[in-house]
Amino acid sequence: MTSQFRLSRRSLLAGASAAALPMGSLHAAGTPFRFGLTLPLSGPQALYGSDQILAAQWAVADINKAGGVVDGRPLDMLVLDTQADPQIGIQMANRVVNAEHLPVFVTAWSAVVKAQAPIANDSKTVALVVGANSPNVAKLGDYVYTTYPLADVDLTALVEYLYQKMGKRRAAVLFVNDETGVAGAQIYRDAFKKIGGTIVASETYDNKATDFTGAILKVRASNPDTIHIQSQVSDTPQIVAQMRQLGLNQLVTSYAAIYNPEFIKALGAAAEGVIVTSLAPDAKDSPKVAAYVARWMKEKGRAPNGLPYTQYLYDTPYLVADVFRAMNKAGMAMTGENFRTAMMKVHSFELPLTGRTNLLATHEVKKPVYLMQVQKGAWVKIATMG
Repeated sequence: MTSQFRLSRRSLLAGASAAALPMGSLHAAGTPFRFGLTLPLSGPQALYGSDQILAAQWAVADINKAGGVVDGRPLDMLVLDTQADPQIGIQMANRVVNAEHLPVFVTAWSAVVKAQAPIANDSKTVALVVGANSPNVAKLGDYVYTTYPLADVDLTALVEYLYQKMGKRRAAVLFVNDETGVAGAQIYRDAFKKIGGTIVASETYDNKATDFTGAILKVRASNPDTIHIQSQVSDTPQIVAQMRQLGLNQLVTSYAAIYNPEFIKALGAAAEGVIVTSLAPDAKDSPKVAAYVARWMKEKGRAPNGLPYTQYLYDTPYLVADVFRAMNKAGMAMTGENFRTAMMKVHSFELPLTGRTNLLATHEVKKPVYLMQVQKGAWVKIATMG
């Protein structure tokens, strides 16, 4: 069964129990090249994970419609639901490795990636990280690679813009106490101090919190001229709303996960002026991205939640297909060890929506940073950095 038919959670989970193809059969005529995708299809992050999954499914369908990977052999993507929960992520990684015997799987959410990394490394199965932002992702082992720029890329560019272009000198940071928040907040603080600014407050909150008043009051007392929020995407509208209710009208910034239409929809006028990062070109930058957004509008009646993330997820099956194509040409067995070798030998990929991607030996990638601001109820690009 090809991935485009696995659209419901029920069918996705049913697909998770499918019998694995023996490694040798992957060289038979017509048999698919298989890989895994472990993202949240349910749970608090499902609004974003579901759109990312759909983008990847579209890509697989498009690749197969164009003739497959090689000689008509299709690409097949097995989708497994992590619920953005590290423990469930471990279960799904174990299924990829021990039940399905796939050479590569795609994953995201920093805490989930961190939990899955030992499984990928021990089994020599490539974990392609698409969307996690913690800089620690690049240090998780030989078989963990990101195709998405990590937080040191976009947060450093954001700080440069705030300090040099907007004259901000006193920053406060509010962050969630998990891998995403702690690592991202540290990068922001270090970058802001290095460029010459002062961190006047740094407050954390529990990842189960729903009331952020205590931390916000401490931030207010520090009298910052800008406030950076490094949180889970579902928390940020509530945090900003409570800030505005408590009289904090300073410039608010955040990272790429907040760049989505739901943020503006949830906050209304309170979203005005918020600046976030984006790590992919938008519809005005690229005809291909414009066509991709139009596809969302036609098929779903809306833009995707987390447009840049969905662009990277759409592109990832193309990267995977390129590596499988290289392995097939070289007569390599479809193992994770060989996938890693072939991937790094190719190392440079021209992808449909995000352009040239160079996988570095440091397990990182570098991309331009686009700064987006809410102006009159819409996201508007205000700068391109790097």
